[in-house]
Amino acid sequence: MQPKHLVYLFFLNSLLIFSQSYHLKGRVLDEKNVPIAFANVVLEIPESNKISCGTTTNEKGYFEFNDLKGKSYVLKISFLGYDDFEKRIELDKDLVIETITLIEKTENLDGVVVTAKRPTIRRMVDRLVFNVENSTLSNNNVLDVLKHTPGVIVSGGSISVKNATPVVYINDRRVHLSMEEVQQLLEATPANNIKSIEVITNPPAKYEAEGGAVLNIKTSKNIISGYHGSIFGNFKQGPEFPKYSFGTSHFFKTKKLSTYINYNISPKKNYRNNLEDINFINNNTITSSWNTDLRRTHKSANQNMSATINYDFNDFNSLNFSANTLFAPRKVSKIASNSLTKVFGANKALDSTFRTFNNSVLEKFNLAFSLGYTHKFKNEGEKISVDVHHTNYDYSDFQDVNTGYFLPNANTSFRDNKFQTFSEQNIELITGQIDYKLPTSDNSLFEAGSKISKIDSDNILNQFVFENGIKTDDLENSDTFLYNEMNYAGYLSFETKWENWNLKAGLRVEHTETEGRSLSTNTLSNNSYTNLFPSFYILNSLNSDDDLYFSYNKRIYRPRYRQLNPFKYFLNDNAFVTGDPNLLPEIDDNFILGYTINDTYTFELYYRYEKNPTLELPFLDNDSRILKHTFTNIDNNVSYGLDFTTYTEIVKDWNLYILSSFFYYENNFFALEGNNELLKNDKWSVYANIINYFSFLEDKSLTADLSVDFIGPVVIGPSDISSRLGVYINVNKTLWKNRASISIGVQDIFNTRSYTQTTKYANQDLFIASNFETRLFTFGFNYKFGNYRLKEKKETIDLNERDRLEKD
Repeated sequence: MQPKHLVYLFFLNSLLIFSQSYHLKGRVLDEKNVPIAFANVVLEIPESNKISCGTTTNEKGYFEFNDLKGKSYVLKISFLGYDDFEKRIELDKDLVIETITLIEKTENLDGVVVTAKRPTIRRMVDRLVFNVENSTLSNNNVLDVLKHTPGVIVSGGSISVKNATPVVYINDRRVHLSMEEVQQLLEATPANNIKSIEVITNPPAKYEAEGGAVLNIKTSKNIISGYHGSIFGNFKQGPEFPKYSFGTSHFFKTKKLSTYINYNISPKKNYRNNLEDINFINNNTITSSWNTDLRRTHKSANQNMSATINYDFNDFNSLNFSANTLFAPRKVSKIASNSLTKVFGANKALDSTFRTFNNSVLEKFNLAFSLGYTHKFKNEGEKISVDVHHTNYDYSDFQDVNTGYFLPNANTSFRDNKFQTFSEQNIELITGQIDYKLPTSDNSLFEAGSKISKIDSDNILNQFVFENGIKTDDLENSDTFLYNEMNYAGYLSFETKWENWNLKAGLRVEHTETEGRSLSTNTLSNNSYTNLFPSFYILNSLNSDDDLYFSYNKRIYRPRYRQLNPFKYFLNDNAFVTGDPNLLPEIDDNFILGYTINDTYTFELYYRYEKNPTLELPFLDNDSRILKHTFTNIDNNVSYGLDFTTYTEIVKDWNLYILSSFFYYENNFFALEGNNELLKNDKWSVYANIINYFSFLEDKSLTADLSVDFIGPVVIGPSDISSRLGVYINVNKTLWKNRASISIGVQDIFNTRSYTQTTKYANQDLFIASNFETRLFTFGFNYKFGNYRLKEKKETIDLNERDRLEKD
């Protein structure tokens, strides 16, 4: 080294010594180790109380100070609803404070005005958290919030995450209703008490192995004593019928007792028009064509009532009782179908027509009760909980079908046929489970638990035919099917953090024994299987804004009870639905590799392999000219794709949410006719959902959402489903200092959400064009009374098997 270089190096080192500066970094969490975003962080000069500098935490709870002089400071952190944090530090080197915990306040917050903010998104090692508390979405219902949640698709009466139906939880307690009933419950639940929604694409071992992704809806805590409630309702007008829903919620808390009750009713009529084209084929030649115009009206007025009672004996012991009930009495549950079918011969000439009137009266009672006990240990976060549950489900359907057959241009039928069907399903479900959680001092968490479930299902089908007006039993199509199932489960889970890494791994084991018995045929089917369900998650925070993560887990989909039922349930003279008691469970392997940039833009590559999925296959018997809908195992499905999501601010008062997916879906199924040949149906497709959020007025009390969603053509088993497009607008105005709100909107403005289904392979040729009431004018209201700024606590049941209670 040359002498002049040594001189330069000497002066440089001297300059660094005399101008030495330091960095201070840290992270702010709450008592549950959840990051606190936008907390105020300041450094004060001791004794003088003068502020040296200040900042706020980012969405992951991190803060950072650079170029600080080496001396004493007082670090102060504050956030609304938490006790202030204060600590004196001596800064003589770079300092990283790994965890600063803020303690939640318990004093009355009534009178505090919280300005609505835009929702935020936080990535955790095993889930994505969509924070909506006090946001612009708080004046909607919970179903509306789900429509805006990253990665969640709410469309056409279904909820999906990565092309699969998720399992819905509230406060880590599973809601075990059908997807239609879940949507009714969420639509009738105001969002003003929702804290966040967790999107758990690959659920860890703690959650049931049954099902796909998990949507965990977290409610805010009830922090002070008092009472508050709300009334709410909405009106929807479609091209055919109006639809209503309204209800009320009430919350009451004392020092030890906390109660919640919600009641809602949804009187409505849904209209559907199907245009069906069927070609019967023999020897590669169309021998007959049937064109059907089906019009169906479904009248219902389901009533949901849920309640929770929590009693805290002391700081360490608490008891919880919850009830979730659904009532659908036969007086208001009816289906009326009217179909006209034109029968054409091979020469395309009209041979005959037949008209079918199918009227059904339904009744359903779903009663679920849970009792839980929780003991907290002195070690912070350590606890054990025990839960027992009982469900009684009763569903019945009386169907009256009348068909008249006519020659071309004739007004009088040349033949009439009439039959009636009574079906009933009674299910009793009893479960018990125990869970243990142990956090450690090194930022680790250990969890373990076990569960046992017993299910008894009695299924009755009585069919009657009429000969010369005389009603007789159709013994060939009547049966009683008894199904029993025992399930034993246990799990272990471990989570740890170090530096910029988060790791979580778990293993769940489940053993299932089933028995199905048909009394009419005296046949017995038994099945016994044990499965291991590993899960693994790792996340690396490359910096405070960028994350790289990977996850894997294995899941199971057990056949629904209705799918196991071997009855032939006739829809009309020429179509029936049947199940298979020997169905195998579906086993899925799921992989996700994701990267989040600047806490705003997320890219995910995913791959899913589904073994033995159960599917309802439409199958044309070309000889007897019968349309069969058969539940069967297909060989496998393969799906993979690239997802992109962002939730970002464009300009002040305009925020944009985008979810897009470019994916491939492959179905490998057995042709039920054609020597059971293994066939493949696959397609590349795209999904996009774009939502614009606008805020108006100085107090942000007027908001508007404009959204567009599009899904390209997809495949389901042997069927091709056409693309769908929807445009929606909704305007919301809060009134009386946020005590009330009203909303007006239009769903599917251009009436482009209907679709077609084409099934064409081997000698199968079926086309269905489905038209629904998708274009709806909507009006909603919500009024809060009492001490409405209270934060409430709600819990529901935790029973995996209830999701398998099937009903149409």
